[in-house]
Amino acid sequence: MRAVQSTDRNPGSPGGFSGDGVTSEESHTAFSHTHLIRHPQGKPEGWSLPPHVRAWSAIVPPLGSLLRRRLETSFSVGQAVTLGVYFVALVYASFYKSNPFADPLRTGFVAMSQIPVVYVLATKNNVLGMFVGLGYEKLNYIHRFAGIVIVLASNIHGLGYIYEWTFAGTFSKYIRQTPVIWAFVALGCLDFIYFFSTSFWRQKAYNVFFSTHVIGFIVFLPAAYGHQASMLPYIIAAAAVYGFDHTLRLLKTRMYDARIRPIPDMTLTRVEIPALNAGWRAGQHVRLRVLSSAMGWFGWAETHPFTIAGVSKTPDGLVLMCKSAGGWTGKLYEMAKMAGYGYAEGGTGRSVKVMVEGPYGGPGHSVFASFSAAVFVVGGSGITFALAAVQDLLQRDTEGASRVKIIEVIWSIQDPCKNAAFYCTTVSSPLFSPAAASLTPLIPQFAALIQQSIYAPLKISVHYTRASSAPETSKEFLPPGLTLVGGRPKVAKVLDAVISRAVSYGSGGKASLDITGVIMGVCGPPGLGDEIAQVISAVDAGRRWAVGGIEMHEEVFGW
Repeated sequence: MRAVQSTDRNPGSPGGFSGDGVTSEESHTAFSHTHLIRHPQGKPEGWSLPPHVRAWSAIVPPLGSLLRRRLETSFSVGQAVTLGVYFVALVYASFYKSNPFADPLRTGFVAMSQIPVVYVLATKNNVLGMFVGLGYEKLNYIHRFAGIVIVLASNIHGLGYIYEWTFAGTFSKYIRQTPVIWAFVALGCLDFIYFFSTSFWRQKAYNVFFSTHVIGFIVFLPAAYGHQASMLPYIIAAAAVYGFDHTLRLLKTRMYDARIRPIPDMTLTRVEIPALNAGWRAGQHVRLRVLSSAMGWFGWAETHPFTIAGVSKTPDGLVLMCKSAGGWTGKLYEMAKMAGYGYAEGGTGRSVKVMVEGPYGGPGHSVFASFSAAVFVVGGSGITFALAAVQDLLQRDTEGASRVKIIEVIWSIQDPCKNAAFYCTTVSSPLFSPAAASLTPLIPQFAALIQQSIYAPLKISVHYTRASSAPETSKEFLPPGLTLVGGRPKVAKVLDAVISRAVSYGSGGKASLDITGVIMGVCGPPGLGDEIAQVISAVDAGRRWAVGGIEMHEEVFGW
């Protein structure tokens, strides 16, 4: 990155100028972000570049493309293969030389074996995720499948005995026995959990889904022991995992004073915690609890996950963007509006006590700074993920610790007048379309970043659904590097251009660095991830090899 000439003024001077020429009046953040545009003096040989280890999908692209292919929304061939192998092993254990109606005990053992698996994969700090470098949310599909298996096996186990007792005329005898009564309690807990775990409850009434899960899991373990004492080792393992997870969650929870401010154009609440200034990676998320009576009688008891929207070691501290999308987030937004002027007007906001748990998730073993190029495709409030990742890359570049030479951000929004008022500085010239006008408050963080480097030039394109009657935006009034386009983004075309630029950088004398591939970060609705996976799979094998491989990191909304 090229060095920026310093000026005689500093952020505290009367004019409010920072070193990059951006005034404090032009910035809608509480602090300047100009520290991100400094680059250490010296030769590239003195940099500490991160080593790049290619993922298996980049080493064997055909296999990676096959396993990445989607069978349905957010469900890939690779996930199907994993569950298929798992299912075959369980079917073999259940039915090999066994008739479930003549020998119902076998399926009981299979159900018992799945108890620790279900509990491990239900925890936020699960051991499997630590080993494979995946967050708990990435392994949730296995948790769901194992849950279905234990419900199915338990019901087959119970129905087998009911059939056997009914056929022998001994049903009334056995149904009065204490172990059998506990068996029906345990089975009822499993069916209770399964019913309230369906997509309807998860999406329409999350609190009901969560509460029934907790109640069912807690009652199930003693009921299972009451049914069969030999299950004690499995029960202890499940209880130990559950207790260990909650101990870690308690240790990873802190209470802070936060500042909340509304962003009306996006119906978002910006949460800033200046005292929390380190301890996370770009792309990770935390779980937030707001301790205020304004959140309702039980609002203090709810925790909600939010992607971190900034980098560490900045005066802003930890920043979250909470979209008003339901009861809890709606109350948070209304509480922020009560503070008066919001984020866009430069208001100071309202102070509130919060509890922050985490961080969780993130890119795992992937190191974004080890790639030659980075492309971030995000939808709606997914811009928070891209913002944090870009700021982290540029901050690493200032320290000489990034290989990234090209960064592109594609932000897709539906209603620009509501969704694009993000991180922009005001401009003196008028803009000729509603979409562009809504962008006038995004650039203080990006204005200093967008033009800064010869090694990591940043390009941002905002794609929006434009009515046929809406006028086009005058490009004259948009900052260099930022484009505003009506219609869906042509991601394949952008990726092809990035590959060409990355290859040209690697082959030229300007950047004598190895070509280490392209990382594509995706954050948005499930369908967006499916689309990007298809785009990556369609890249010509020769171009994929020339650029060093293409890898994908995906964060999706919803369940």
